[in-house]
Amino acid sequence: MIQIVERRRLWFSISVIAILPFFIYLIWAGATGRPLLPLSIDYTGGTIWEIRFNQDVQPATVRQIFVDAGFSDTTVFNVGDDQTVQVKFKPVTAEQKEELKAGLTETIGEFEERSYRSLGPVLGEETSRAAIFAITIASVLIMLYIAWAFRQVPHPFRYGAAAIVALVHDVLVVLAFVCVMNWIAGWEIDALTLTAILTVIGFSVNDTVVVFDRIRENLRRYRGDSFNTIANRSLLETATRSLGTQITAMLVLVALLVLGGATLQQFTAALLAGFISGMYSSIFNATPLLAAWDEHKIFHSGKRETAAGERPAAA
Repeated sequence: MIQIVERRRLWFSISVIAILPFFIYLIWAGATGRPLLPLSIDYTGGTIWEIRFNQDVQPATVRQIFVDAGFSDTTVFNVGDDQTVQVKFKPVTAEQKEELKAGLTETIGEFEERSYRSLGPVLGEETSRAAIFAITIASVLIMLYIAWAFRQVPHPFRYGAAAIVALVHDVLVVLAFVCVMNWIAGWEIDALTLTAILTVIGFSVNDTVVVFDRIRENLRRYRGDSFNTIANRSLLETATRSLGTQITAMLVLVALLVLGGATLQQFTAALLAGFISGMYSSIFNATPLLAAWDEHKIFHSGKRETAAGERPAAA
């Protein structure tokens, strides 16, 4: 039998390496006086410019003009029809706006300005607070629900706590990925990144609960086996289902990443990174963490284990 739980030192080390760029970015940003997270204009404030051309226009074409002018965090999408676009970018001076208008006219053609307004950071701050509050409440409710659902097995609270640890791991991996891409390509955290994180949370918990449910069944079926053996068997029994579900979703994301254009590229890439992390954490983090808690050792000791039902109760 393939030993997964016993090799948790390796799996936990890989997780630490995966989230390390996030903490390196925090230290670097603090040392250089930058914001601790690479936030976009959705959270820091900026400009919304709605314009209509005389012909159909691709958002990626418009965005490239802004990127070439030095506004790499610009987002562009069609509004109403294929001739109208809405552009969100950082505040500009009157001279910079004229330069952008000249570039748009030269590359695409004449256009009509529908609206041009500034977006303050207050809305973004309120959205951030609401999102953090929602994630916190959801995490607590998820932990309590899982603890209640697994109330018939020993130490049900551990299952909820392990699921939350895996969830936090996936969020940190997505943030680490965005921070790395900020260094490489100037990516920033926007509203779509927040949407990707919330989606990843749902998928991560779902896969983790599938494995935990199989552990609950096997605890009754194999009463004489150690918890490590039961956990490892449960992982192997559910691996095909978990991997199949996640890989199917990731294939769609890969297609969207390749064919979706620059507007959806960051969102899709963040979602893909989160799905990969969720697939990893549900197998290599959550269940090994349960085993570590059961052994009272973060790493496998290699000693002979007693049966799961023979171990004295521990908090």
